[in-house]
Amino acid sequence: MTLLEAEVHTSLRAFLRQQGLPLWDHHLTMARLVSRGLRLGRSAVIQTGSTISRYGYSYLMPALLSDRPVLLVASPPIQEKLLIGIIPKLQEWLKTDKAIWTEKEALTWDNFQGLLIVSPQTWLSDRLEKQGRFPLDIPTLIDSADELEEWTREYLTSTFSPHHWQQLQNTYPASGNLIQEVCLYLKKSTLSHPKNPYHCYLLNQEEYESLQHLGEVINGDFPVKQFWEQMSAKNQLLWASIDPNTQNFFLHSSPLEVASTLEPIWQQSPVVLMGGFLDADKAATTYRNTIGLTDDILCLKFSPNRQNELIKLYIRDRLPMPNTPEFQKVIFDQVYRLVALCCHRPQLIIILVDDVPLKAQVGTTLAAEFGSRVQVEKTQVPNNGILISGWDFWHHHHEELPIPQLLVMATLPIPSLENPLVAARVDYYKKNHKDWFRLYLLPTALNMIQRAVMPLRECQGVVALLDNRVNYRSYGSRILSALEPYAKINYLDVSWFED
Repeated sequence: MTLLEAEVHTSLRAFLRQQGLPLWDHHLTMARLVSRGLRLGRSAVIQTGSTISRYGYSYLMPALLSDRPVLLVASPPIQEKLLIGIIPKLQEWLKTDKAIWTEKEALTWDNFQGLLIVSPQTWLSDRLEKQGRFPLDIPTLIDSADELEEWTREYLTSTFSPHHWQQLQNTYPASGNLIQEVCLYLKKSTLSHPKNPYHCYLLNQEEYESLQHLGEVINGDFPVKQFWEQMSAKNQLLWASIDPNTQNFFLHSSPLEVASTLEPIWQQSPVVLMGGFLDADKAATTYRNTIGLTDDILCLKFSPNRQNELIKLYIRDRLPMPNTPEFQKVIFDQVYRLVALCCHRPQLIIILVDDVPLKAQVGTTLAAEFGSRVQVEKTQVPNNGILISGWDFWHHHHEELPIPQLLVMATLPIPSLENPLVAARVDYYKKNHKDWFRLYLLPTALNMIQRAVMPLRECQGVVALLDNRVNYRSYGSRILSALEPYAKINYLDVSWFED
C-alpha cells in the first residue's frame, strides 16, 4: 500500500475499534479503494449494500486525510448527517482542522485544499452549464448515486407554471387573446382527462401543436423561453401535472434519457460513485448505461454479512394476486396480524401500499385498533408508530425516520403502466427496440426493494412480502436474490416478533 492507503487503513481501523461502531465487513476495503481513486485519479463504482450511517466513514476518512482538495456530492439530508455526526467525530479522532466547506461558503474555489460538500443540483448546474465554480480535474465523490438518474431528470425538467401565463400577457399584450385562448384550451383539456392517482397526463399532438404555434407567434426573449426550446428537442416527454387542491395545471418537458447528457461529465474528472444498490449485476452494466458511464472502470459490489445482516423474510404461499378481488381482504387480514404480533415493541412499523384507496383503507382499519400511533405518509411519527405510505414516500423520507422493526410490502414496487410517465418511458424503450421490462421496470423495482430493506439489516428486522408474484413469475427469483441474505418462512413465527 502507498502512503495514503496505509495511513487511511491504520487510522480507520483504530477509529472503528475505539468507537465501538457497528461492524461492517467492508470498511477497510472500501476506504483503500476510495484512497486509491483520490490518489491516482481513477473512477470507480461501489455498491455498498449498506446505509450511509455505516459506509460513510469509509470514504470520509480518505477525503480528510488526502492532501488534495475533494468535492463531495450529497443530498441535504445526508449532508446534515455528515456535518453533524460523522465528520466531527473523525476530525476529533484525527486531530485535524482540514477545512470543510459547504456550497453556501464556497463562492470561489481559490486554492482551496479541504473538503467541499455540495448538493446534486449545484454540482449538476456547474457541470452541465459549464459555470466553472469547481476545477474540472477535482476528484469527486458522489454519495447515494442510486438517485443520480432521478436528480438529473429533475434538474433537466423545464416547467411552465400558472403565473407564467400572466408574464406572457404582460410581455406580449398584442398577442393577449391568443395567449389566453391557448391557456384556457390546455386547462380545459387537461382537467377533462379521467382522474388518476398520479395527477399527471401526457400532452397529445393537438395540445403540443397549440403550444408550438404560440411559441412561434411570440418568438423572442420571453419568460421561460427555455421551455419552448426544450419541448421541441429530441427525446423529450411533454406532460401536464395538476395541483389537486387548487386545480392549477403545470406544463413540464423532461428528458426520456439522461445518459447522453451525463456522458461528457465522466471525461472531465475522476469520480467515485457510491450507493447501497445500483444494479443487480456486479459490473453495474445497466446502471452505467443509464447514466452514460460506458468506460471500463473498477466496479465493486459488497454483499451483506450472512450472519450479522440477514433479514427475516416472511412470504406466504398461495396468497391472491394483487389484481384479483380477493387481494384486498387478504391484505387487511395479513397486515393486521403482523402489526398485532409486534405492536408491543417500541420500534417503528412500516407498511408500504402504493394503491391510493387501499392505502387509506389500511390506515383507517389500523387506526380503529391502534389509534394515533397510525399515520399515513407523515414524517413526524412516534418511535413506536405505525406508518402507512407508498413506495415513493418511503424512498424519499426513510433517512428522516427511525429504523423499523417490521417492513410490510403489500405489493412489489414495479412501476405501473397506468402512470402516464412510466408508460411514455416504456414506449421510448419499445421504439428503440430495447427490453423495457429488463432494462427499466425490473431494475427500478430491485433498486427500491434493496434500499427499503437495508436499514432493517442493522437490526435483523422482519420483512413481509405479500405479493405472490414473487412465487409465480419468472422474475421472482431476481427479487429473492436481491433480498439475500435472509431467513425465509411461509408462516407467522411468533418468536420472530419477541423482544
